[in-house]
Amino acid sequence: MALIKSISGIRGTIGGQPGDSLTPTDLVRFVSAYAAWVQANNKGQKIKIVVGRDARISGQMVRNIVTGVLLGMGADVVDIDLATTPTTEIAVTAENAHGGIIITASHNPKQWNALKLLDNKGEFLSAKQGAEVLAIAEKEDYQAADVDHIGSLSVKDYADYHIDKVLSLKLVDADAVRKAGLTVALDAINSVGGIILPKLLERLGVKTVYGLNLEPNGNFAHNPEPLPQNLTDISALVIEKKADFGIVVDPDVDRLAFISEDGSMFGEEYTIVSIADYVLSFTPGSTVSNLSSSRALRDITERHGGSYAPAAVGEVNVVTMMKETNAVIGGEGNGGVIYPECHYGRDALVGIALMLTQMAKTKMSLTQLRATYPDYVISKNRIDLRPGVDVDAILAKVKAAHKDDKVDDRDGVKIDFPDCWVHLRKSNTEPIIRIYAEAHTLADADALANSIRKEIEALI
Repeated sequence: MALIKSISGIRGTIGGQPGDSLTPTDLVRFVSAYAAWVQANNKGQKIKIVVGRDARISGQMVRNIVTGVLLGMGADVVDIDLATTPTTEIAVTAENAHGGIIITASHNPKQWNALKLLDNKGEFLSAKQGAEVLAIAEKEDYQAADVDHIGSLSVKDYADYHIDKVLSLKLVDADAVRKAGLTVALDAINSVGGIILPKLLERLGVKTVYGLNLEPNGNFAHNPEPLPQNLTDISALVIEKKADFGIVVDPDVDRLAFISEDGSMFGEEYTIVSIADYVLSFTPGSTVSNLSSSRALRDITERHGGSYAPAAVGEVNVVTMMKETNAVIGGEGNGGVIYPECHYGRDALVGIALMLTQMAKTKMSLTQLRATYPDYVISKNRIDLRPGVDVDAILAKVKAAHKDDKVDDRDGVKIDFPDCWVHLRKSNTEPIIRIYAEAHTLADADALANSIRKEIEALI
């Protein structure tokens, strides 16, 4: 069993002992702390919190506890129930709420659940804000409301509002998509994507949708992380139905991957690359992705005459950098598309609408589109360390050994070489170093990762 408390929220496996896994006791304490934090930052106001959830088996149980605790802490609650992460983010601003809680463990297996915490802009808490919530939870420094000041509950559905917002974007052209007569295969991994994405595709004018795992029952048909080894069924469906392409999302619909018409992976890293290419062709400007994302975004941005900036790993860090650089689009290589014209959050609905418009207007297949982008491959590895090893000291030594190379130490150590890069990050939960290396071929990326691994082993 596991329970992980971090600045972004609380995450764990369901069942077990309090403090060791995600139990009702842990939920009460953490939600109370979050409510107290929101109240402290909005003194004198009756606070309002939006709550949404993915379709995990434990979701209804967690939802009941979360909404009950918030009411007991004196907060008015807008319960949008089964909803994507980006839908919940959008609902916060639409409701003029003071915050939001998303009940989802994202791409983790079904035994996991989590709380993602939002501010009044529908964006994830900063590191400082998250630390403040953790401190309140640790001290149990909160007080419930008396009977005359408990909150009120309202239940709403924001799916159509979210879809309307996406369709209203200037670079989304439903008429062009309708005229293209596209046929799509969709894997919604038995979660909320099965509710909202068929509606989106219908309103976009997609001719035919072949659905897979659309029932939102939380019994994930496969490992929910949208990686190639988990997507064999959707690839086979694309080929069988002769679909133009396939769409894959994770359980809370903030990550997006595509399957090409021949059943091959378009590449999760290339989701943001392709969509940025389309956006930049109409609105030139800067872009942002995290340090572990493909260099291809930088190349495409510069091809359009724009500038690219890397951010530390984590959506909140990418969003912060996007605001600082006034980026027109950004995201993460895990298939997360952040388009400020809609909102500052990863949103698969936005990504789907922009990609379909791009395909309709270019009249290119995904294999043809992919061929227009530079080839890069990322090798993802890890090195396990014995408990007690000073990981920071090891990373400092690696940085010193590469003092003549281009090094970024904002988030671990990233070393940029002319034709490749390697990024080393420590885990906050276990004694390991993650080693991500990118080159033009998998063999070269693996070789770079192994070379750095040997450097690290010599330092231990």
